[in-house]
Amino acid sequence: MKVLTGKEVEAAVDRPFDRRVLIIVENLPVPFDRRVWSEATTLRAAGYAVSVICPTGKGFEALYEEREGVHIYRHPLPIDARGALGYLREYSSALFHEARLAFKIRRRHGFHVIHGCNPPDLIFLIAWLFRPFGVKFLFDHHDICPELFEAKFGKRGFLHRVTRFFERLTFRSATVSIATNESYREIAMRRGGMAADDVFVVRSGPKMEKLQIRPPKEELKKGFAFLVGYVGVIGQQEGMDLLVEAVDHIVNTLHRTDIHFGIVGGGPELPTIIEAVEKRGLSRYFTFTGRAPDDIMLDMLNTADVCINPDRVTPMNDLSTMNKILEYMALKKPIVQFETREGRVSAGESSLYAKPDDVRDFGERIVALLDDPERREAMGELGRKRILTSFSWEHSAPVLLAAYERLYEKIGAKAGR
Repeated sequence: MKVLTGKEVEAAVDRPFDRRVLIIVENLPVPFDRRVWSEATTLRAAGYAVSVICPTGKGFEALYEEREGVHIYRHPLPIDARGALGYLREYSSALFHEARLAFKIRRRHGFHVIHGCNPPDLIFLIAWLFRPFGVKFLFDHHDICPELFEAKFGKRGFLHRVTRFFERLTFRSATVSIATNESYREIAMRRGGMAADDVFVVRSGPKMEKLQIRPPKEELKKGFAFLVGYVGVIGQQEGMDLLVEAVDHIVNTLHRTDIHFGIVGGGPELPTIIEAVEKRGLSRYFTFTGRAPDDIMLDMLNTADVCINPDRVTPMNDLSTMNKILEYMALKKPIVQFETREGRVSAGESSLYAKPDDVRDFGERIVALLDDPERREAMGELGRKRILTSFSWEHSAPVLLAAYERLYEKIGAKAGR
């Protein structure tokens, strides 16, 4: 897996021939999806013509817009799916709109590559439509879908085997694949059968200029001494129910009534979590913003004394890199999370690690960290240093460009150039 040097990146920008890319992402609008937007703008800055297909979302309702030279085409998507029929409806609708818009973009802007971002592992079907025109497929492996299925439904069975089948087809359709971490790279080679030279680790590192360190806004603490911050999706596998139990332990067993929890993000489980908080009589200890713009997210995290990741320990979460962890680190925030393999790879000593899914241990580690300001400061400094030296987008961009160099090298070789 080759990474471009600074001079090679400059040479890539000055390349003498045209390169056009279509990025397809189903589960989040762009530029709200920070990873996809970082990829799109990096490719555009390197001289690529870039178009994106994505769903609409709150604040991103326009069906077409151009931002920073990137053409963004959006389509409606059914509200968060539940159950097999709900997912069938969502995926069918998404594939229809993606195919429709891909043909429109082909006519208007053209593309040589379809860069498909899962979940789900179905976007290769759109790439197959354009195979006769010589279009290649690059797979951007955001989630391990078989493990995601197991985390959502708590079982395997026939539909789990279907997800494994589509995962294999996705990898076999890809000329090059990019993974978010080494665990995903190993899956691409072991389960996907991809050659090591065709799999690149492009971490979802934050763009430091987007994550500004700001003065805290004390009003966000709602009169409490401490604020604990969370940003992210609120879904079944994110473990927000475990957080509610941990807060119950903090308030009713440890008798700590000086801590407020600021929750930034939306998702299918948000109404359920709010209801659970109300039933336990904990509403005064929580603020839920729903899906919110960056300014609200940055104010909440900059004000937080500690940031948390209550993701329950599942095969998927154990092997996945969580963007929120990297964002916390970039903002110098100490972290509490459950022990996972990739969680520790990302955060190192900038985090405390509770026993898997142990809500008492999770709550007690939050309290212990809040009561130790010197340790909090030291952990925050370690986290930011880790981002600056290893995990920021500045370190990922050259690997992304190297993956595209490899892809076009293979296109050229096949064409006999």
